[in-house]
Amino acid sequence: MERRDFLRGAVLTGSVAAFGGSLWRGAAHAAPAQPGTGPYGALRPADANGIQLPQGFTSRVIARSGQRVPGTSYTWHNAPDGGACYAAGTGWIYVSNSEINPGGGASAVRFDSSGNITDAYRVLSNTRQNCAGGATPWNTWLSCEEVDRGYVYETDPWGVKAAVRRDAMGRFKHEAAAADPVRRVIYLTEDVSDGCLYRFRPDTWGDLSSGRLEVLTGGSGTSGSVGWAPVPDPSAASTATRHQVSAAKHFNGGEGCHYADDTCWFTTKGDGRVWRLNAASDTIELAYDDSLVSGGAPLTGVDNVTGSASGDLFVAEDGGNMEICVITPDDVVAPFLRVGGQSASEITGPAFSPDGKRLYFSSQRGTSGSGSGGITYEVTGPFRS
Repeated sequence: MERRDFLRGAVLTGSVAAFGGSLWRGAAHAAPAQPGTGPYGALRPADANGIQLPQGFTSRVIARSGQRVPGTSYTWHNAPDGGACYAAGTGWIYVSNSEINPGGGASAVRFDSSGNITDAYRVLSNTRQNCAGGATPWNTWLSCEEVDRGYVYETDPWGVKAAVRRDAMGRFKHEAAAADPVRRVIYLTEDVSDGCLYRFRPDTWGDLSSGRLEVLTGGSGTSGSVGWAPVPDPSAASTATRHQVSAAKHFNGGEGCHYADDTCWFTTKGDGRVWRLNAASDTIELAYDDSLVSGGAPLTGVDNVTGSASGDLFVAEDGGNMEICVITPDDVVAPFLRVGGQSASEITGPAFSPDGKRLYFSSQRGTSGSGSGGITYEVTGPFRS
């Protein structure tokens, strides 16, 4: 992907966003944007699935909790959460976690080259409250347990190899993971009010069975230089990992995590922020803060996050008005889609198909407000490339 000047550092008005200073271009600023002027235009009236989309986009339901996935004999899991897509022959696979406890785990749906569903199956079972996670460059899915002293499980999206628990990646309330192939580390978020940002440095890249767990240090306030310190006891046998290093920087409820172009983007739901870690220079800054937006923020309840080939960041809301918002390289923040009639739910698992033409996501609790009402969707249309 071509390096983009992503979120250059601007204060936007009219229900857009407040950004920090740039790490790449100093104090360059974008022109203020207005509500509904994102790259895809205004949202149109809700379609038959209750989803408001821009002109040219359509949605379909690909799975419902407790029901068979269309064209298969597999029953979709409850409370679908984090997800990712993988190229598979001429088609692709979408993997989705199940945030229930006990039970948890993850499932997958397989598509052919035309987007038809050809199979669905289980890839992880008998775990606890599998929330988010992340894809690896070697095509596995890291499924993270969002419970105290939870584990990371490395799973096979094809469902052929047995899942493996990766103890060396630490025991804490895991949320999301993002692989950095340049520095050969995995970034990990922690969903507690005084959580940390971690990175796992495997002894051998591609093998997560052993390595060193490190925690982010420094970064006074909302910006500055950072460092990394080893976590003395990743097993947290007597002391929580976030309390083992006195210089660790703490974040209010770590959520989604996405890596692209020397940058780790991660969200903190407790304070409505999107953070930018420049992995090349070891500096951090605040990229978005919903409390600093004048006229009402278009993005609230920040949660899962993914990126597109254009350099756009897609951020899902937990609560708010059930939107996925786009943050563009030109500093525009605007709704991309809105799910109606499901205010007791949250949007989870946004992920693009390998060709970038389809976006998958779930409403974790659907219209019922319970995990048994989860719905997984696909959106197709002219995404920017």
